[in-house]
Amino acid sequence: MNSVSPSAVQYVGGAVQEELLESQRTGSPARRLAAGPEAGREAATEPDEVDKLKAKLMSAWNNVKYGWSVKSKTFFNKTSPITVLGQSYLLNSEDEVERFHRAFVSRLWLTYRREFPQLEGSSLTTDCGWGCMLRSGQMLLAQGLLVHLMPRDWAWPDAQQLEDVDFEVFRPRSPSRAVGVPIPSFGSPRGSSTPQRSVAGPQAPRGVQRKRPESARDRQAELLHHRLVSWFGDHPPAPFGVHQLVELGKSSGKRAGDWYGPSVVAHILRKAVCKTTEVSNLAVYVAQDCTVYKEDVLQLCEPLSSRVNGPLTTKGPQISNGPQTTKGPDTSWKSVIILVPVRLGGEALNPAYIECVKHILKLECCIGIIGGKPKHSLYFVGFQDEQLLYLDPHYCQSVVDVTQADFSLESFHCCSPRKMPFSRMDPSCTIGFYAKNQKDFESLCSAVTEALFSSKEKYPIFTFMEGQGQDYGLEGHSISPTGPAHILPPRNSNTRASTDDFVFL
Repeated sequence: MNSVSPSAVQYVGGAVQEELLESQRTGSPARRLAAGPEAGREAATEPDEVDKLKAKLMSAWNNVKYGWSVKSKTFFNKTSPITVLGQSYLLNSEDEVERFHRAFVSRLWLTYRREFPQLEGSSLTTDCGWGCMLRSGQMLLAQGLLVHLMPRDWAWPDAQQLEDVDFEVFRPRSPSRAVGVPIPSFGSPRGSSTPQRSVAGPQAPRGVQRKRPESARDRQAELLHHRLVSWFGDHPPAPFGVHQLVELGKSSGKRAGDWYGPSVVAHILRKAVCKTTEVSNLAVYVAQDCTVYKEDVLQLCEPLSSRVNGPLTTKGPQISNGPQTTKGPDTSWKSVIILVPVRLGGEALNPAYIECVKHILKLECCIGIIGGKPKHSLYFVGFQDEQLLYLDPHYCQSVVDVTQADFSLESFHCCSPRKMPFSRMDPSCTIGFYAKNQKDFESLCSAVTEALFSSKEKYPIFTFMEGQGQDYGLEGHSISPTGPAHILPPRNSNTRASTDDFVFL
């Protein structure tokens, strides 16, 4: 790997961390049971000082483990295009580098947080060490909401002010220049590559005077930008915050402190969007058994009420993408985020699927991929050559009070693009797509199908099928509030956790 992510700085003592996490989450029931009913009554009436101490130790441990970053640059090839969520960038000029920088920094970056209100049913006040897949899922949903609510050409105005760019552009191997030697960078140089403590994330405040949006359209977009970020705030009322996602995960047998797989998170996101009243014209569909059933999507996006009453609208501020000229069935269509849990191999990624993943990330309808294994989830947004481009949630930051007017957005945006080889990608993942209307959905089906059959593998990653899931014996499977992502035989207790929710291809 040519870069070091914030989670790369590790310390000895993982077993101690696991023990502390378990005792913190459960409140040490084994100790209370062993002491008998009398001790149980005392524990019910008096604060458990030992658990409080363990909670403090756990918090201190996570602050050390995930609060440090290694300053290093990611190197990009000047002659190869970079693909980021359907857009291509060739870093052969300063303008093109700036365009890439602005597009990357404008993505929402959601990471570990500490010192937020206690999660219900536990004493946890941080998601460090266990919530990375939830954070990756938040980033996937946030990207879907960005393309749903914001203008297609929107970019965060303050992205240009984050000048501390963590990447260099270099020429490929040539007789006169060794491979990997950087040419003059269009980004600001970084200093030492030694670990340094960061106060507010990799892009800590730099004392740069912020340039406020000038046009009325930009001001309206920034109001919506703040509103959208607030939906992911770390407090119980936030519709897509950790508190809400953990609560929704209980119906899937998950608790605060558990590892959440990409398939489970897909269903949690669907429930969260279905439950909220903040966004009323958006639906989430989760594929069943590696199959998207078109009629199920049609029924989800064309409810009878919407056909009669006309188009649904999003509550709160909304930015127009231009004149609405669509007529006919599309006027009653709910926009849809399609999440497809898949497994791209056994214990490791099947190399035959790499070209397919590349083609998917080239599609404008793709909103990214979340994947990973226990304790290490990432949000993939693009690639260059044989390297994936990603956002890493493994960085512990202080909680931000998103209820305050004009709260700071800096810790929700990352100016440090990171890459990793495709070969290191965990095969367990969930792929996300977005369709604004029925015409977009039909185009999505055609484009994704073409991308799926670009693989050398005989069997595609997933498929689109006519009809409904119930036609194939899957009664209401994609919209069941508690149903799993796939039909599986009984679990073997020795099965690896990251493979539980998937069908092997």
